[in-house]
Amino acid sequence: MPKAKLYSFDQPEKEPVEVELPPEVFGVEVSPDLLWRAVRTHLLNRRQGTASTKTRGEVRGGGRKPWPQKHTGRARHGSIRSPLWRHGGVTFGPKPKDWDVDLPKKMRRKALACALSARAQEERIWLIDRLGFARPKTKAALALLQRLGLPEKTLVVVAPEEYQVPVYKSFANLPGVECHRADLLTAYEVLNHEGILLTVQGLEALIRRFSHAPVAA
Repeated sequence: MPKAKLYSFDQPEKEPVEVELPPEVFGVEVSPDLLWRAVRTHLLNRRQGTASTKTRGEVRGGGRKPWPQKHTGRARHGSIRSPLWRHGGVTFGPKPKDWDVDLPKKMRRKALACALSARAQEERIWLIDRLGFARPKTKAALALLQRLGLPEKTLVVVAPEEYQVPVYKSFANLPGVECHRADLLTAYEVLNHEGILLTVQGLEALIRRFSHAPVAA
């Protein structure tokens, strides 16, 4: 049974309580192939695909033959916009392309469970009862992460109702630290960070998200 330590935000001196994590989310069999597919899909869908170059037919000018075909002693050319010329067209250059690929919803959900299970096996998941920042304060957020002994690259996961300005802006200026909503979490974000800090409400939101379909292998 996967376990994690639950800390208190208001009582930093209080000893953490060890709690069991739901096995249907944090205890599934890790599939490297599925994780690779999820990461590849995420990275491809981030590509804009707007890189573009001009062919010799799209470059302005070059309509006149630069010199006669014969009797000049020079190589024959038909246009100064040939790819052989400076400022000419580009041969086989990139053109706008749609890189989007799709991954079935069940596979995305299973990949997220695999990523969370991998972090749980590595004991890289921390729980906290709440994040009670009254206003955005980077210093307070850094002190919290240091008190819990979290790694530099930490993913803070909160419930949708907890994703407020004082919370996500407190972590915004910390290098390597990101704050995400539990209902929008992906396997790539989990794998891209060394540790995960989950609020209790964020954990409940994850459980509700997985309750609609089984993810066990």
